[in-house]
Amino acid sequence: MIAHYLDINFDLFFQKYNNILIQSSSYVTKRQSIKLLGEILLDRANYSVMTEYVARGEHLKLCMNLLKDDRKMVQYEGFHVFKVRPAPETHNLARLRDPLGLRGEPKQITSSAANIGQQPRSAPDLPAQVSRRPDR
Repeated sequence: MIAHYLDINFDLFFQKYNNILIQSSSYVTKRQSIKLLGEILLDRANYSVMTEYVARGEHLKLCMNLLKDDRKMVQYEGFHVFKVRPAPETHNLARLRDPLGLRGEPKQITSSAANIGQQPRSAPDLPAQVSRRPDR
């Protein structure tokens, strides 16, 4: 019943839920609403709601802002909502790189990737034939 309601009223429900509860100034309201959101998204009956939720960039941005909150338990609950996102959602991360101030590749990763092919192999060469043990 809830899954059907959320499917039909997805935009209205999450707009109000995010604006009123998740972004509340009350610590208890904010923490409990984030916890409930995680439970809603992880419920198997709400799979279509979860896929729709993680497909939207504004929800990703909201979750990432929860990770920056000063209160550790809000960060903790926000992380549990953030981890619901499947790995293929990297296209949303790429779109949000500039607004989050993550311009360009980190120099360490880029230089490490360039050096991978240039490192000498330190493993000894294997012998061409392996001698067999005599039968006992």
